[in-house]
Formats: sequence, C-alpha cells, structure tokens
Amino acid sequence: MFLLQANTTSIINAGDLQLIAPELILTACACVALVMEVILPYRKSKLTAYFSLAGVALAFISLVVQWRGMAGGDGFYGMVRVDGFALLFKAIFLISAALAIGISTRFLDIEGEQHGEYYALILFATVGMMFIACGYDLISLYISLELMALTFYVLVAFTKREKKSNEAAMKYFLLGAFSSGILLYGMSLIYGIAGSTNIGEIGRTISNLVPQINTAVKTVSEGGSAELAYLRPLLLFGMIALGAGLFFKVAAVPFHMWAPDVYEGAPTSVTAFLSTGSKAASFALYARIFSEALGGMREDWAPLLGLVAAITIMVGNWAAVTQENSKRLLAYSSISNAGYLLLALVADNEFGRLGLIIYLFVYTLMNMGAFGVIISLRRRGIIGDNVDDLTGLGQKAPLMAAMMAIFMLSLGGLPMTGGFIGKYFLFGGLLQRGAADGKSWYYWLAGWAILNTVVSFYYYVRFIKVMYLGDRIADNKPLALSPALQVALAVSVVGVIVIGVYPQPLIALAQRLLPSL
Repeated sequence: MFLLQANTTSIINAGDLQLIAPELILTACACVALVMEVILPYRKSKLTAYFSLAGVALAFISLVVQWRGMAGGDGFYGMVRVDGFALLFKAIFLISAALAIGISTRFLDIEGEQHGEYYALILFATVGMMFIACGYDLISLYISLELMALTFYVLVAFTKREKKSNEAAMKYFLLGAFSSGILLYGMSLIYGIAGSTNIGEIGRTISNLVPQINTAVKTVSEGGSAELAYLRPLLLFGMIALGAGLFFKVAAVPFHMWAPDVYEGAPTSVTAFLSTGSKAASFALYARIFSEALGGMREDWAPLLGLVAAITIMVGNWAAVTQENSKRLLAYSSISNAGYLLLALVADNEFGRLGLIIYLFVYTLMNMGAFGVIISLRRRGIIGDNVDDLTGLGQKAPLMAAMMAIFMLSLGGLPMTGGFIGKYFLFGGLLQRGAADGKSWYYWLAGWAILNTVVSFYYYVRFIKVMYLGDRIADNKPLALSPALQVALAVSVVGVIVIGVYPQPLIALAQRLLPSL
C-alpha cells in the first residue's frame, strides 16, 4: 500500500504507474503468453497469437485513454515523460506490433515454428520501443534500447534450422553490441560535461555552455578560459559517438552493412517488424537526444546529419537497383528511407517533425504490407523471396498484385499515396529551414533527395513489371492466406490510400501533439 500512495513522499505513486499503463499491460500479456506456450498442447500456439493481439488492443485502448485525458507528465523522478511525442510514437509501435503478429501466423505455420515465445518476444520488443518513446533520461533510454535489441537478436535467429537465420543473428548481435558500446561511450561523455542524465537538464546545460565554449575558443589566445576551450572537442566527440551509435540502429551509412544480410536471413515476419518498429524507435531516440538534449549544438550536428543523409539516400537507392532478392532489395530501400527520415532531424522544425511522424506511420504500413505479400507467396518447397517469384501474380491473384503495386508506388512517393505526403513534409521542412537560416546547402540537400526519389522508382516499378508484364507464371498453386494476414494486408493498403487521399486528420492530430517536443 505504501508504494501506491499518491503523495510526494512515496517511492512510486499511482500517477507514475498510470503513465506506463500500456507498457504494464503488454508486459503482463507477454508473461502470460510464455505460460500459455507451456500449458497449451503442441500446434495450438496460434491461440497465443490472438491473445497477444488482444493485449496489443488493450494497450492501444489505454493509450487512447491517456490521450483523451492527456494524462501525461513526468514520472519516476524524471526518468519517464509522457507527452504528445511519446503518445504518437507509442501508437506507431503498437500498430507495427499488431501487423507483425498478423503476418506472422501463416509464416510460422509454413516454417513449422509456431511457438508462443515468438509472440512474447514481439511484445517485449514493443515494451522496449514504448519506453524509448517516453524515456527522458539517458539511463532509461539505454536500458529500453537494449531490451528492444536483445529481443530482436533472438527473433532474427528464431528459425533455428536455417543457416542463414543463425548467421544473420550472429552478425546482428556482434555489430549491435559494438554500436551499443559506442552509444554508451557518447552518453558517458555528455553526462560528464552536463553533470546529469536527464534529457531536459542536459539540454539546458549545453544550451548555456555552448556560447561560453565558443567564446573561450575564440579568445583562448588572448587569455580566455582554456578549460572551457578544451570542453569543445569532448562535446563534439560525445555528439559524434551518440550519432554513430544511432546510425547503426537506423542502418545509415557507413553503419548499414548489417541490414541486407540480416533482412535476408531473418524470418520474413521478423524482417518486417525489424524494418518498421525498430527503425521508428531508433528515430524517436534520435529526436529526443538531438532535438532536446543537444539542441544547443544544432550548428554542429545538422551538417553532419545532412552529409550522412545524402550519402545514405544515394547508397540505398543505387545498391537496390541491382538486387534480385526481394528482401535484400527492401533492405536497401530501408537504408535509403533512413536517409530520408534523417532529413526531418536536419530540418528540426514543425514541417520536419510532421514529416517524421507521418512518414514513419506510412512506412510501417507500406513495409508491413509488402512483406505480407512476400509471405503469401511462401510455401513448402517454394521460398518466394526473389523478385521474379512475383512473375504473373497479376493474373493469378489480381487483388494481391494490386496491393503490392500500391505499396511499391507509395514507397516511391507517388502522389495520392501516403508515401508522397510523408516525403512532402520531409522535403518541405528542409526548404523552410534553408529559408530561415539563409543557407543554400539545405536546398541542395532537398534537391539531391528529390533526384534520388526518382531513381527509386526504377526498382520499385520492377515489382509491378514482373507481376503484370512477366511472360510466365511462377507456379499455378493458389495463394493461401490466413485470416490474420488478410486483415493485416487490408489495414495496410487502406491506410496507405486514405492517408494519401485525405491526410488532414493525421496532420491535425500530429500538429496538436507535437509542440510538446
């Protein structure tokens, strides 16, 4: 009873627990899912999938209740902050988790890996993502990031009999541990300089410190403070280490080398979840640290992120052109999209933040839908992972081919699709920042991104070409879709079209909640 007393002297009060109600629901459901795997007879684990979906739905209802009542604020001694930014990202994570579970049921049946712990791992990963969204302290953010990463290491290797899956998990684990070390080192440097791990306090300290450091650097030869001048390289090194650690998490150049191998080797349903939920969580962490904690260093990190974004967009798009495996192609597509999303951080204004939220939401729908179609092609003896495996799909399954065409065109950014709306705000944010700062490189970066968007249509249209203009049909067996996969595909395609045609409700919601950042 003492722990639940709602007063200032209690260790944890009821208000703190209310802030993390969605996470508590998911954690409880994940633990129950593990128990269900032991209790249920073999091949009944699909019931765990539906139970997990019910848990995600309950967490989403709890999130809506928080939003309606705006029961936000700080909790756990400033370790957690639930604001509009956190609510929007949590919604993206829950939608991503629900779609991942939906497209997983049939895939695991085909692979003979229908186990309840798979769904528990997805729920635990989602809990980590949600704590990343609301974390407001370097310690809570790092622990949340590792919770998400550890579950993905296991999920990537879930099909134990597949050599590629085991190899991909080992590569992901080794490089992930290396990047986590770099990230933690950057956090330690920032803590040493700012004297706090709280995001808000770091932001205030650095904003006050940076002008003094810059003045000291200019006047050190004239007797200025040498101690302050020496802080500048440490501050820059801490910022670069944080950026490098997060570049790995979002698969940005030059830390992108793991993505094609891991995406190809991991189970397709895990690849879909990794490319959407994990990427969205990493960008939530990026926005928290760079926009809030390191906001006073914007003049230093904006050119760095801009350069990395430009190279990432180019490498991802041009490398995708030569790919034959659809999962590797979508991996390079994911790399290029990481570059586009970095533009939102470079802009760091209202348009850019709107683009970050909208594009991540639409990207979740597009990628989940595309991987869902790839899963529908998979059968025993037929992998279905090559682009040519979609040959003749327009004749064999016209509705599935139409869905895949919509997802590909939206990924390219065709008008009247959700992808176009997201890129419109991403590029618009850069143009606004260029006008505000009076620097031409923002315009050049926007032009470079638009040029590479045109290139991306080449490999996205390849999918449409083989589906409708292929001279043969890969096989005549009809596609067998589970009810959960059908619902996931329907939700994805409807979301992409509705946001493309009528985006105003989503834009208005994001505008109302985002000023909290």
